[in-house]
Amino acid sequence: MLTPINPITTATQALQGFSGIGSGASANSTGSSGAASTPFSELLTDAVGQVDQLETQAHAAVAGLMTGTGVDVHQAMIATQKASMAFELALAVRNKAVQAYQQVIGMQF
Repeated sequence: MLTPINPITTATQALQGFSGIGSGASANSTGSSGAASTPFSELLTDAVGQVDQLETQAHAAVAGLMTGTGVDVHQAMIATQKASMAFELALAVRNKAVQAYQQVIGMQF
């Protein structure tokens, strides 16, 4: 069967490491924040990998539905919706990152 992966929960857990950002110098002086142990690029790579895994599972569910190998219609629909929502979330994060990059580039020093 399909293993459930909730991209919203995964993203929320990944962002919990950033909870100390608003505390200023105290977060930097301790050096034990969760964000420092995991690079941002690794978080993005993991997120893209999970989106790819969900899309692969959706393709397998649809193929199983078409061939009649024991996949129910509702399982295929749930898998495709999970993949769609995960892709939309990844796209929204990418758009925000590009927007932030463009704002930083547009700054005058």
